[in-house]
Amino acid sequence: MIAHIAVALSLALLAPATPAAAGTAELLTAQEDTLPLPGVSVKYQEKVGDPVRLSSYGLGTKSTFLRAKTGNTFVNQPTLSEAAVSPDAATVAGVPKSYRAGYDSLLLTDRASGQTRRVRTVKKPLAASYISWSRDGKRVALTVEQKAGGKWRTVGFTVVDVVAGTARTVRPAGLDESADFWWSPGGDLVARFGDGLRTYRASDGAALRTFAGVGLPTGPEDAFSPSGSRLTTWCPTRFKEQLCLVNPATGKIAGRVAVSPEMLWGWWDESHVIAVMAHQGAYRLSVVDLTGKVTRVLAGIPSQTWKASLWMTFRRP
Repeated sequence: MIAHIAVALSLALLAPATPAAAGTAELLTAQEDTLPLPGVSVKYQEKVGDPVRLSSYGLGTKSTFLRAKTGNTFVNQPTLSEAAVSPDAATVAGVPKSYRAGYDSLLLTDRASGQTRRVRTVKKPLAASYISWSRDGKRVALTVEQKAGGKWRTVGFTVVDVVAGTARTVRPAGLDESADFWWSPGGDLVARFGDGLRTYRASDGAALRTFAGVGLPTGPEDAFSPSGSRLTTWCPTRFKEQLCLVNPATGKIAGRVAVSPEMLWGWWDESHVIAVMAHQGAYRLSVVDLTGKVTRVLAGIPSQTWKASLWMTFRRP
């Protein structure tokens, strides 16, 4: 159901490679920490001052690992199919692997007290997943799906009020059956629609604006740059480039990047994105600038790990 999850992010231009790293784009310094990631055979390279921090990861719905409140340890969450930390790092939102009393839920854990609240979301056979935190940390959006003909199809979204501990599910008409919902910087919900995307009012699902012909959104994570002035999409087939940059104000494609990532996990900073790139029979998690140049390698990803539906989420410290 959420094998293609991929969760929120940004990238930074660093100093030139040392001679030892020349030709590999791996820019190692004394300030860099190597974080072994249990369960996925990946070592993540993190530096002091990085604009984002890896906060959770997993393999499809089978395993979920969450970064400890402090330090660099990642802990297995055997009861969760996914987890994401709020923008202020105060709360963890987690989707449990199983229904309780016939309902799907969102678990909200206060990181200071360790206390967890369970908020009912949708009733079986519906399922609510793909956690998306609003930028103010007050709401979580979930994509609601129902299985039909052996395939999960999107039927709506659920918005959870984190403070009130309440959930509201909306089923807008005419949804793309493969839509995933995520927040715009202004607090509306965004999802793929036709050959582009559409924004929806979170309170009632009213369609607000359609971006036609701009290409499909790059994932259920935040595809808006930190400032909100750019939005990434997979370019329409009329272009040779794969990654497009859309101006949200005009709704038009404002730029194209000559790069062919396997996956995009959001923005590193205003001028770099986080991309998974094929490399010598395996993959690398890379920082890529808007000319398509890899400026840093964050991790090597074995082929078998990537094929097992690796996902990661990030937050801004």
